[in-house]
Amino acid sequence: MTAPSRVSRDGSARPIAMRLDSIAEWHSEARTDRSAVDWSPLPTTLSTTMRRWFPLIAALIAAVQAAAATSKPMIDSPSKTVATEERITFGGGCFWCLEAVFQRLVGVTKVVSGYAGGKVANPTYESVCTGDTGHAEVVQLTFDPTKVSYEKLLKVFWAAHDPTSVLEEDAFKHGKLYPKGTAYQGADVGSQYRSIILFETPAQKAAAETSKAEAQKEFKKPIATEIVPLQKFYAAEDYHQNYYNQNKSRNSYCGYVITPKLEKLLKKGLIAEEPFLK
Repeated sequence: MTAPSRVSRDGSARPIAMRLDSIAEWHSEARTDRSAVDWSPLPTTLSTTMRRWFPLIAALIAAVQAAAATSKPMIDSPSKTVATEERITFGGGCFWCLEAVFQRLVGVTKVVSGYAGGKVANPTYESVCTGDTGHAEVVQLTFDPTKVSYEKLLKVFWAAHDPTSVLEEDAFKHGKLYPKGTAYQGADVGSQYRSIILFETPAQKAAAETSKAEAQKEFKKPIATEIVPLQKFYAAEDYHQNYYNQNKSRNSYCGYVITPKLEKLLKKGLIAEEPFLK
């Protein structure tokens, strides 16, 4: 097949393939000795233009080649994604209370009320309230450790409830007999209100155990908080989410129980007055 031709400005026709080969050859010669380049195959106008711009083009080519020689292939320096957020799950009485507390901490980016620590899949609020599912009411926190440390969260956790609260003898409450050792927080009685930390990493477990030992110095009775691995977390029903912020003026429980708790923590400088999460 005859190579396609293109008519140059001087009227001569040259095969395109031949012209490309010639340019490649001129470039090769120019890399070693630009004075040795034979410019005659080019049309006069093009030759003059290339003579004028060739030094600049050659310099740019050299710069690009030098940069390529000193740079490392991308495969040798893979990008590293650093996890900036962590999760921890706490239980300490009614989840409405803990949710309101941790919504008022800088660095906590998400708080979800739910159920964990039990043996029944997809529990409902009603089933958890029976105490038969084994689940505790909990809040799952997502937090940025560069803004709030896990140790700070633990400190707030110990201050936000009484981790020593278990019945010291059998007790009849709310029309039901609860055996000795049953967890409670205030008037809320049952295993679903027990104090519990559900960790996701060995480091979280170790830190929780260290913090628990330190917190014990603040309590006369032994801390009953469970420290166990998180197996499964179930988010509670929508109407339980962001409960205090939306219902503090409508539900007397909020005014009698949650508001005083928040005021106490605020005086200790552990939380902010207004929620960062709404």
